Amino acid sequence: MAKATKKHVLGRGLKVILKKTKKENKVIDKLKDLKIGSVIKIPIELIEVNPFQPRSKFNSEKLNELAASIKEFGIIQPVTLRKKSENSFQLLSGERRLRASSMVGLKKIPAYIREANDQEALEIALVENIQRKDLDSIEIAMSYKRLMDDINLTQTQISDRVGKKRSTVTNYLRLLKLDPIIQTGIRDGFITMGHGRTLVNIKDSKDQLEVYEKIIAKQLSVRETENLTRNLNFKGLSNRNNYSIIPTYVNDLKENITNFFNRPISIKMNKKNGGKIIIPFKSKDDYEFLIKLLNDQK
Repeated sequence: MAKATKKHVLGRGLKVILKKTKKENKVIDKLKDLKIGSVIKIPIELIEVNPFQPRSKFNSEKLNELAASIKEFGIIQPVTLRKKSENSFQLLSGERRLRASSMVGLKKIPAYIREANDQEALEIALVENIQRKDLDSIEIAMSYKRLMDDINLTQTQISDRVGKKRSTVTNYLRLLKLDPIIQTGIRDGFITMGHGRTLVNIKDSKDQLEVYEKIIAKQLSVRETENLTRNLNFKGLSNRNNYSIIPTYVNDLKENITNFFNRPISIKMNKKNGGKIIIPFKSKDDYEFLIKLLNDQK
């Protein structure tokens, strides 16, 4: 009598695992043939966040609102990814949508796939996020700084990229000259960018901080802060009797004059809000070059 052949029956758990593995392999095979420029649903677990993301804080209330909207209506605008390998992607834009999708338990998210090297990925992430309204002034300033340092863009090129006036880009960058405590105050909403633009005219960090504390304690407006820094008697600040603060409107003009003449200029103010502009030149030829520049404007 022949022996009965013993059947090896797979356990239910192992069947599920094998079934899942086959499904995952199908997804990976599909992603291998993915074309640049296509829109496809990508498993969230295969997406890594962008290390160049300028936003350091996400408003939890707004994130919850977005999650509720996604739960009800789905994702209307796909996120943008770049392909890192056969089965991994890096986020270029849309981190809030990615986070909110994870919050409501989505496993996949619609994504637009584009080609980008590291430098392009940095520029896309910075420029795209700068356009957002909920970035604070310091985050925007730091993004501009990274575009200059890491991509070697000039302020003029940045203004073209982000659609802002060059003077606006300059004003943001000047905020980075503030004491770190004041920068944190701007980020946390204790003072505005307007306050910061006034404080940056005070060169000494200790004096900046003392005026900053007065702004918070007395809830001073930007105009009141400008008056304080313009007319301040610095006997109580660092024991200085004569200290001339350059108003914001003059500093804005200084940037334009510096760019026009392509050289650093200096401005000196007196207590009556008068002053003088000093434009240096190296030689007679250089002097004549400056005169020609001025005459050409007539």
